[in-house]
Amino acid sequence: MPAPAPSLPPCLSPAPDNSTYLAVHLCPRAAKNAVQGLHGTALKIRLCAPPVDGAANKALCKYLADLFQIPPSRVTLLTGHTSREKRLLLASLPPASAAALLLPL
Repeated sequence: MPAPAPSLPPCLSPAPDNSTYLAVHLCPRAAKNAVQGLHGTALKIRLCAPPVDGAANKALCKYLADLFQIPPSRVTLLTGHTSREKRLLLASLPPASAAALLLPL
């Protein structure tokens, strides 16, 4: 009998092509960049970047690429360009791998 699949954090969900959707609650203009845990069903992230001219969105994509150890080109902001609530696609990153990288946080 195979081992049961580990449950995913509520901020992660499977996407087509072995990719992952990530829900984020973004807090711009923070004192430092940090993951603060869960905010409802979203991952709460604080960033120093201001929410001006897409600076916070660009900083978020770069921060997530570093966090999940993938190239920035594989992080795509799908929804929430002008909102704190965002949904991103982590291309070619299986949900189980993304969950494993979030566990230490």
